[in-house]
Amino acid sequence: MLYHLLYPLHSTIFAFNVFRYITFRTVLSILTALIISFFLTPYMIRKFHEWKIKSDKREDVPERHGEKRGTPTMGGFVILLSTIIPTLLWADLRNYWIWIVVFTLVSFGGIGFIDDIKKLKGKNGKGISGKTKMLLQIGFAAIISILIYSQQGFITSLIVPFFKNIRPDLNGIYIILSVIILVGASNGVNLTDGLDGLAIGPVLTVCSTFMLFAYLVGNTIFAQYLQIFYVKGAGELTILCGAMLGAGIGFLWYNAYPAELFMGDTGSLSLGAGLASIAIIIKQEILLMIAGGIFVIETLSVIIQVLSFKWRGKRVFKMAPIHHHFELKGWNEGKIVVRFWIISIILALFAISTLKLR
Repeated sequence: MLYHLLYPLHSTIFAFNVFRYITFRTVLSILTALIISFFLTPYMIRKFHEWKIKSDKREDVPERHGEKRGTPTMGGFVILLSTIIPTLLWADLRNYWIWIVVFTLVSFGGIGFIDDIKKLKGKNGKGISGKTKMLLQIGFAAIISILIYSQQGFITSLIVPFFKNIRPDLNGIYIILSVIILVGASNGVNLTDGLDGLAIGPVLTVCSTFMLFAYLVGNTIFAQYLQIFYVKGAGELTILCGAMLGAGIGFLWYNAYPAELFMGDTGSLSLGAGLASIAIIIKQEILLMIAGGIFVIETLSVIIQVLSFKWRGKRVFKMAPIHHHFELKGWNEGKIVVRFWIISIILALFAISTLKLR
């Protein structure tokens, strides 16, 4: 909104010409998100305490997690506001991709919100059933995938990192792949959200990676030089990534151990799907699995645990997702979180390196 208000003034006051630059508006987006997050989060923590929106002890976590009981949850609501408001202020609202990602954040955040509310109000502390949640995710993922696929000129080829000439065109099958990516990433972040600050750290590294890629993909000169697909209008997603980055940093201030606020499904489902939608739009679907390797590892640990117990009657890990395995091995919570962050940063750097390794 502010972009549309301020940039037209450049015809009379040349200084306002600076608002044409995506890099400048991205910086403003990050700062705006930080300010909103820093000021809004403490207020919402107090309100969540008043409204008794607090976490309860879960059965599928180590016993020591009982000390976290009573911590306010649904912090994802603050993350969403701190992401969407700066985006609406500084992005070009005529951009189709901006609205696709905003719709993704809101729709998957809505699923998480319903689940969080039901967990709080339900007698057994359980949210919506796994089947219902999955059907809702698949339904919205299908809508989002069709909206992306139907955009004129959208490329349905799949980029394989490290190989510049391997770009299979999936045509209509691309919709199915998009649904899998959206649902998988959404649940991957959700599974990772089990320790204070654990999920938001990798979200920030992936977001930073895609902020760079969105800018490059949306620039014809850089895209041609780096031999990556040019996606018209994708550069504006740099501003949205910046807003998500600022919102995440602000949330981490209060989510770091010992957490004053949890993101809940409202945050984890929306952030995972949001990052997935950006990856699809900027044609870096496989790169999401590399930069977001922590989410992949957490998801695989659950799948391996379930299949092993079903087929062999034995567990591979002491508890899944894998961060709980390390907890039961005696690792300190802070050590697990920081080490996972370090791995996430390494994976993000590896993902960025694929720009030249083609």
